[in-house]
Amino acid sequence: MIKTLIIEDEERAARQLTKMLAQGIKDHQIMEIIDSIEDSVAWIKSNAAPDLIFMDIQLADGLSFEIFQQIEITCPIIFTTAFDQYAIKAFKVNSIDYLLKPIKQDDLDLAIAKYDRLTAPMPPSAMAVDSLMQLLQSQTATTTRNGVLVRDGTGFVQIVMSDIAYLYSSDSITFAIASGKRYIIDETIDQFLSTVDPDLFFRINRGQVVAKSAVQRIEHYLNHRLKLTVEHSRDMEFVVSRAKANSFKEWMNK
Repeated sequence: MIKTLIIEDEERAARQLTKMLAQGIKDHQIMEIIDSIEDSVAWIKSNAAPDLIFMDIQLADGLSFEIFQQIEITCPIIFTTAFDQYAIKAFKVNSIDYLLKPIKQDDLDLAIAKYDRLTAPMPPSAMAVDSLMQLLQSQTATTTRNGVLVRDGTGFVQIVMSDIAYLYSSDSITFAIASGKRYIIDETIDQFLSTVDPDLFFRINRGQVVAKSAVQRIEHYLNHRLKLTVEHSRDMEFVVSRAKANSFKEWMNK
């Protein structure tokens, strides 16, 4: 019996991974599916260690590497990520393997086979985690872009990043609001965030990203959350999750 923990903030990705694990592992148990750093730390502190963790790199409240800075993890990790192949190979350190999104069944099966060959857990050291953080931040800096290609009628146009007020996901479609107009982006929120300047955009919850320049007002909200007034809001409500509230205020204060 392989007891697994899934740390993933995209519900669809978590469902897909769960289904693929059922096909790839005959005898396994998913202990929990968690979508944030804060909840991951709390769960790991209060539960028996899993045999294997599938961990998305970019979670709703930050980079999952921050988990290792708060607690010790002694079981193998398989990272899942939307980042490009070159960057992944660069920080393939002390993890069992990585799975590039969208995950393929063959890649998952190979990762599980690699896990099966292990005779002992392989925890990432603090030094390895620091290296991962630095490499990820370096990759983000080198891949930031000034514009994004969006759908416009039957064709495509490019909009500049400075015109984007916010993005949101609905029915598995990513929308961007730029200069008051709504566009469809042919990439997920994770993919978008992996190639833009993190000082300019912030993921306030699972389905919304705001530009710093578009945030007009911040107010306290229920359950220690924050409510935002955002330019070109189109009657949409913007609420910063409780797990992200402090990091959002720090980001706005930079």
